[in-house]
Amino acid sequence: MDLLQEEIGGCILFTLPAKKWHWRARTAALYFMQNVPASADYRILFASSVLNLTELVALRPDLGKLKKILYFHENQLTYPVQKCQERDFQYGYNQILSCLVADIVVFNSAYNMESFLTSIGKFMKLMPDHRPKHLEKLIRPKCQVLYFPIKFPNVSRFMPKNTLPHIKEGLNAKGIGDTSLLMEMPFQEQKCETSNIIKTNNLDQRPGHQKVESRFGCPWPERQHLCQGEESQCATPLGHNVGSLKYQQRPLHIVWPHRWEHDKDPESFFKVLMKLKKMELNFHVSVLGEAFTDVPDIFSEAKKALESSVLHWGYLPSKDDYFQVLCMADVVISTAKHEFFGVAMIEAVHCGCYPLCPNALVYPEIFPAEYLYSTPEQLIKRLQNFCKRPEIVRKHLYKGETSQFSWAALHGKFRSLLTTEPREDL
Repeated sequence: MDLLQEEIGGCILFTLPAKKWHWRARTAALYFMQNVPASADYRILFASSVLNLTELVALRPDLGKLKKILYFHENQLTYPVQKCQERDFQYGYNQILSCLVADIVVFNSAYNMESFLTSIGKFMKLMPDHRPKHLEKLIRPKCQVLYFPIKFPNVSRFMPKNTLPHIKEGLNAKGIGDTSLLMEMPFQEQKCETSNIIKTNNLDQRPGHQKVESRFGCPWPERQHLCQGEESQCATPLGHNVGSLKYQQRPLHIVWPHRWEHDKDPESFFKVLMKLKKMELNFHVSVLGEAFTDVPDIFSEAKKALESSVLHWGYLPSKDDYFQVLCMADVVISTAKHEFFGVAMIEAVHCGCYPLCPNALVYPEIFPAEYLYSTPEQLIKRLQNFCKRPEIVRKHLYKGETSQFSWAALHGKFRSLLTTEPREDL
């Protein structure tokens, strides 16, 4: 949302913090009814799917007249709840209603769109009687896919000196070597669960950015200073020379950069690492990602069990720190049970990591088959091989394409989406 506001003029951003999302989904419309000032200059309402758009346009008829765009970064019809409870129905139902009142419905992936649309019929069968019909046919014509726009940072300053030539060639070939680091860009699902951009004709207000508090973290062994600006020169991270035998023989570095919640399935990830440990294979691990109020118990258990292999543990509030860890890692892993796009995985690939993802959810849409696994056993086998021969991934050139997810590639489509012709009835 910050990126769209920064790059597309005449936008005002209204948000609620990414806390207690169940309450945001229930009550955000009432909050925005009172906190979005009236204006004759509004032309477009761009809203997150967490918001109950139906309630907002009923409470604010002036906003209901705007071109209403609903953006899905997830959907509640296929979300893996821990316990099926009656209240869970309401969140998916709200999203269906919001689609019915929206003018355009945008999804961040084809998987997100199809999983939502094809689940509507089954979802509505949860109703005991008087079930509505043909909702998918009503909603589908409004739908389109527009990938989440990533402003890829220039990570060359975090790469060790004398970096292997194929890494530079790979970055340049994809046209992403010269992009600049946007320090204030939020990661998906991190900043605002419920948010709206209202596009205006002649209004250019810029509310301040919300700052995120730092989480705990332990220092990286042998770590040298980080670069503090785009123009500064960075010493070789960890004091290694990529071309040196010592650097090439260092243990495989695995990174897991996801939210510390059950839908990312940290249990499966740590089970895999424990099996590698049992095989007496040597590896390092960095567990990044944001932790919220309820942290699964497996994290504290795994930290003790893997202590000798841990390079970093915890959320990194500094983007420089975050991207430097990704640049020094070899393999990035997802074990998610719920993923509709996956910014963290794509950013890690941009930083030179070899991705390993489930052959499910959105991943076959994003990554070539070489980087997908179907069972935990397959993941263990791949990692076992990489632990024994880490040079396999260090010399590997990614065979997929990430530039299609860049802001450079997508900005035209977003600008087109967020424009409208003047209407006499406004």
